[in-house]
Amino acid sequence: MTIGNVIVIMTDELRRDFLGCYGNPLVKTPHLDRLAARGARFDAAYTPSPICVPARASIATGRYVHETGCWSNAQPYHGAPDSWHHKLRQSDRTISSIGKLHFRSPDDDNGFSEEIRPLHVRNGLGWVQGLLRDDMDMFDASGFATHIGPGDDPYTQYDRSVCAQTVDWIRQRAATPHDTPWGLYVSFLRPHYPLTCPQEFYDLYDPDQVPMPRAATAGSGADHPILEGLRQSCNFDAPFTDDTRRIAVASYYGLCSFVDQMVGQILTALEQGGLDQSTTVIFTSDHGECLGDRGFWTKMVMYEEATAVPLIMTGPGIEPGVHTAPVSLIDLYPTVLDLAGIARPDDAPRYARSLLAALDAPDPDRAILSEYHDYGAQTGMFMLRRNQWKLVLYPGYESQLFDLETDPGETIDLAADPGHATVLADMTNALHKIIDPDQVNAQAFADQARRIRELGGRDAIRAMPGFDHTPVE
Repeated sequence: MTIGNVIVIMTDELRRDFLGCYGNPLVKTPHLDRLAARGARFDAAYTPSPICVPARASIATGRYVHETGCWSNAQPYHGAPDSWHHKLRQSDRTISSIGKLHFRSPDDDNGFSEEIRPLHVRNGLGWVQGLLRDDMDMFDASGFATHIGPGDDPYTQYDRSVCAQTVDWIRQRAATPHDTPWGLYVSFLRPHYPLTCPQEFYDLYDPDQVPMPRAATAGSGADHPILEGLRQSCNFDAPFTDDTRRIAVASYYGLCSFVDQMVGQILTALEQGGLDQSTTVIFTSDHGECLGDRGFWTKMVMYEEATAVPLIMTGPGIEPGVHTAPVSLIDLYPTVLDLAGIARPDDAPRYARSLLAALDAPDPDRAILSEYHDYGAQTGMFMLRRNQWKLVLYPGYESQLFDLETDPGETIDLAADPGHATVLADMTNALHKIIDPDQVNAQAFADQARRIRELGGRDAIRAMPGFDHTPVE
């Protein structure tokens, strides 16, 4: 392995099957397709949590949500435990961030040498209303179906700025080379809603030609009581008509192409600066987007559209290929350290494994965990992916089981099928080897109850200004 520079490019809410390299026949993502063609593409990569703040804390630290205690969008990362950014900086590498971090504050030591144009949670608090998980009628989701179609938006403006500053950073680095390899973390907001899309990218897609969201089917488990509760508390779908659904989907397609164009600018800057041969590029997203499938929008469920993420890695010594063994975004921690030539620390995360090892010795039997403990979830949601199987466990409720090999669309819940009782038991046992879901569920609620008290109680939280996505301030 060649020790060199590392760039991690993070997008927000980009679902895996909305890239051409992952088989989408409609989307136009030529730059990412080219990146995937010359590197490693992981076809079973998962987020540690299908919601922004917990996912990003886990990605930073290489630890699952139950290990970080960053349970919700109101419990952000605050600089501890050490991140892979800390480890790079402690080894005298420059590690810069440009763009969205979604941590608590720039006043915390988040491990970077510098934070350029950072976006953290609002006022250091995040979306505190999400702590009230049983307050099912508090959130007004009507704006989601309004802010769609062609137009400008602060999120788009922010991303253009992040892209321009990244290109400038790379050009400066190319003009003043250093003997010590460096790291760069670039994080865009898009294609995260609002689904307003720059006109030139919206025009790439005809709303009458985009596929409509997939309806929930009988026997799919989409009527599970926990999922019904999520629909009630976050009813993004109700304000839509068929026409506005098509506009929203076309906008999402356009935003994916917008992200692709910005990635292309970054790759071009690397090539023009002569850094492409000494730099590993890792591209991914913090989680996916339901986009109306089964009546859900945004994320917050354990279906593939929300938990599966694109993951592409290319650079010196990385052979082109497609890898199907399950991996997790917590694996970025040991991967970046390996790429930088930094020995694994004594406090290394327990479950994270280097993607470089996954390239050499893929492990299809590895169990990958994802968790959700935020608004609308009346109990914790735990997903386990192992081999072809996916288990979704809800403490106090019936579990769900899907065979992703024969049923990649997750249309048949097999948990109640006597013929799959052994598989269900084996998957449940595999989950229990990682966590005690009842204990973790109780801890999440206890920590959130304490945070509610710290903020003045439930009435005080209800009175705080609400927002449905972090504003660019």
